[in-house]
Amino acid sequence: MKYLMLVTVLSFGILSSSCAQGKKSAPAAVQAAFKAKFPTVQKAKWDKEDENEWEAEFKTDGKEMSANFSSDGTWLETETELKAADLPQAVKDAIASQFAGYKMEEASMVQTAEMAAGYEVEMEKGETTIEVLFGADGTVIKQKTESEDDEDGK
Repeated sequence: MKYLMLVTVLSFGILSSSCAQGKKSAPAAVQAAFKAKFPTVQKAKWDKEDENEWEAEFKTDGKEMSANFSSDGTWLETETELKAADLPQAVKDAIASQFAGYKMEEASMVQTAEMAAGYEVEMEKGETTIEVLFGADGTVIKQKTESEDDEDGK
């Protein structure tokens, strides 16, 4: 009986600690910076992007958003999901002329300290996925290409 109780207590302890590790909480400086930038947001899901960066995912005004902060609380970027129809016409025109044959998968507006509004669009064609950051005028600022082999780690 003592053995069964000991096993039960140990199992509960291991389970509790593993569940607690799944929940991430950003440092106080990051949470304070988030609250200052987004004072109306009540709930955010935090993930550690790398050693020095945290990302909060949240909804505001019915829109899916994410915001990234450095570990010291410096705001790095905010992304707001968009429908393809909500992209600026210049971006739609650039996609049609420069990325013919690609299917748009996701779009978002990106804001950083250096850029008031950019537009990140993920597109697929066959086994190739590209992520392109456009300026509001449709110019390509940055482009990243991945093939399905890259994603599988081959």
